[in-house]
Amino acid sequence: MKKIVIAIVILLVVIQFFPVNLPEVNTDNSGDLLKNADVPEEVAEILKTSCYDCHSNETVYPWYSHVAPVSYLVKRDVEKGREELNFSEWTKLKKSKKLTKLDEISDEVKEGDMPMSIYTLIHSHAKLSDKQKELIINWADKYAEEVFKN
Repeated sequence: MKKIVIAIVILLVVIQFFPVNLPEVNTDNSGDLLKNADVPEEVAEILKTSCYDCHSNETVYPWYSHVAPVSYLVKRDVEKGREELNFSEWTKLKKSKKLTKLDEISDEVKEGDMPMSIYTLIHSHAKLSDKQKELIINWADKYAEEVFKN
């Protein structure tokens, strides 16, 4: 048992010498949803707190995201999140894609799938209250109607 623990510790130390390149952070996003849509301030704050780390180019990486093996998981989650929906590139989406994404936001929040429980386990401030869920769902549905009309 002692040899296994020593081997794990050595492995954890060695993998620190193989850092992962986390997805780039960019705060100058002219195509960002919050810069290009009339999003109520309360909803914008919720999106920033609970969604933007994985679904924008404005990811805030905490210290542990630079420590392997957590860094590998963070990299994967941010890349997948941005690929699925990147609020920083909102204006690049076609109208039909925006409508789909707004519908998905509403559904994911309604079902409790977003934000992901692994994220809120560590970032408890990102967990959505029932009121916040309702705000996001109502905003996404209302905004979808606006997008559809334009």
